[in-house]
Amino acid sequence: MSAWRQVGLNYINYSNIAAKVLRRSLKPELRAEAMKRDESHVRITPWADGRPAHEKE
Repeated sequence: MSAWRQVGLNYINYSNIAAKVLRRSLKPELRAEAMKRDESHVRITPWADGRPAHEKE
């Protein structure tokens, strides 16, 4: 069994932790560019009856 599974992590969490450690270990001139990749944007769309439901504002 993998070490990350033994401590209760799933692969996504393990991968995210490894990526953060790698980015922080880079030289300062490369770190700024790599840290931009750490950001992510998620958009959630509710679905109803097989179609995207419009949110009421």
